Amino acid sequence: MKRLSITVSAVALTVGLASPAMADRDSEDSGRATAGFARTAAAFGQATLTGFASLPAQTFVPDSEPSGSAIGAGPFNGITGPFADQPVQGFSGAVNRHDGSYDVLSDNGYGNKANSADFLLRVHRVEPDTKTGKVEVLGGFNLSDPFHKVPFPLTRTDRVLTGADFDVESIVRAYDGSYWLGDEFGPFLLHFSSTGKLLEAPISLDGVQAPENPYLNGAQPTTASSKGFEGMVRAVDGRHLYPLLEGTVNGDTPGDLRFSEFDLKSRDYTGKRFTYRLESPSNAIGDAIAVDRNRFLVIERDGGQGADATFKRIYLADTRDRNGDGVMDKTLVADLMNIANPKGLGGFGETFTFPFTTIEDVVLLDNRTLAVLNDNNFPFSSGRTPGKADNNEFITIKLTESLKADKRALK
Repeated sequence: MKRLSITVSAVALTVGLASPAMADRDSEDSGRATAGFARTAAAFGQATLTGFASLPAQTFVPDSEPSGSAIGAGPFNGITGPFADQPVQGFSGAVNRHDGSYDVLSDNGYGNKANSADFLLRVHRVEPDTKTGKVEVLGGFNLSDPFHKVPFPLTRTDRVLTGADFDVESIVRAYDGSYWLGDEFGPFLLHFSSTGKLLEAPISLDGVQAPENPYLNGAQPTTASSKGFEGMVRAVDGRHLYPLLEGTVNGDTPGDLRFSEFDLKSRDYTGKRFTYRLESPSNAIGDAIAVDRNRFLVIERDGGQGADATFKRIYLADTRDRNGDGVMDKTLVADLMNIANPKGLGGFGETFTFPFTTIEDVVLLDNRTLAVLNDNNFPFSSGRTPGKADNNEFITIKLTESLKADKRALK
């Protein structure tokens, strides 16, 4: 989640896109410079909107605990705090359950550690219906540490986890049914059961510590706040994870992001690492998923919302580095600010835009179709309509070319 001031609105967004099968292209080496920064191969054509559904901003978990006591009264985009229940907000990761529903991950709550101690970290189960345009919340589970795996102090004595403990921004489901989450406060990898119980101690990445890291002990952090594990890939082999940092580590080239390999069998980083280069050092990533063992879809965005949103894209990133420049090769597969909408879905015009600050979820549905969701930063973002808190939106888009994905990427 983008760090937010309660006096300044930010937008929430989670978007997804797809890209071409680079293994079938010989033109990668003729990549062109984009914005004078990174080199990219020939882009896909304009993606088409094939589905739209929306969950109202003011959706709350029934009979849950009060929340938002530290954000102030507001109003924020017409909404007054605090809240009698926990908001269903901040979709910062999504998992396809293959039955029409999705597990969606809430992030740390209200934007930072200091104001999110009464926000309970939770995985929601939602079912979007693009025919009715509505998203139904089917249930979900809170995240907790009943086995005392976290070695540092937690906010609550009952060990239910809050947004003051972790800033969870990415989620994948392992083949055994458990969940792995990427956190930004460490950054840490977190392993949970299918019902949200932490199964092992938080796993650190050597050489990378955020300002919120509990083990700093007076040392200087090596990456900025809110720049930890924003994206995480479950490899198609089921054995590896690839967490992707949102920000550059101190000493690395500005705009270069570390994409590290984690072995689920040894429970350790292998030392193998790729570099994803942003189109501009001021950009950020929102999510990453696997297409096959070499190719990943990555959401890249600027920090603008509404009229100020200009760069919201999905790239196909290839680890094989065909041009030998030391960074992953990139192909633009979808421009989220320029999506064709010939059927006028959602009541929008012929061109659909996803003008949110944070776009943090992409799901591969088939070789040409992606689902994309936004993080609405409730109640602070207002990218869709100025002065009105953003809803959680779910869209599906069709790409102009097939990704020719590994079948295991669709499971």
